[in-house]
Amino acid sequence: MAEETIVLTHSSDVSGETLVSMRVLEIIAGLAAQEVEGVSRLTGSLSERAQEAFGRRVHGKGVALQQEAEGLIVDVYVYLDYGVSVPKVSHAIQQRVTSQVAAMTELQVKLVNVHVQGVVSQKTTSSVDVNNLFGEESDTEGTK
Repeated sequence: MAEETIVLTHSSDVSGETLVSMRVLEIIAGLAAQEVEGVSRLTGSLSERAQEAFGRRVHGKGVALQQEAEGLIVDVYVYLDYGVSVPKVSHAIQQRVTSQVAAMTELQVKLVNVHVQGVVSQKTTSSVDVNNLFGEESDTEGTK
């Protein structure tokens, strides 16, 4: 089965055409979305997660594309950091994906749909006192 490609049109004195794989467009959109502050990570499909579990690096994960006559429809599946404004981050993702795809390929993006799949809390660090693993010693030196 042949991979789906898009022909880029450009005005030039040199003949020939430029073909861009849909996978390349997914990578561009995915990287653009990941660069937005407040995005924790993109989430992939079950098969993409299985491929990653076996050590295969999956590019373009969390992004689905459709090509229509009016332009591309991009669906981005993200996890956001806890505490961020979902509408603001979603809008920033839409703007960033649209501008990066246009800048790198000169293709028009019709829609960017942001699917927030979850919220990721900040990792908390806890310090463990190896000399007092079971909490037997208190902060005060009252009795020994």
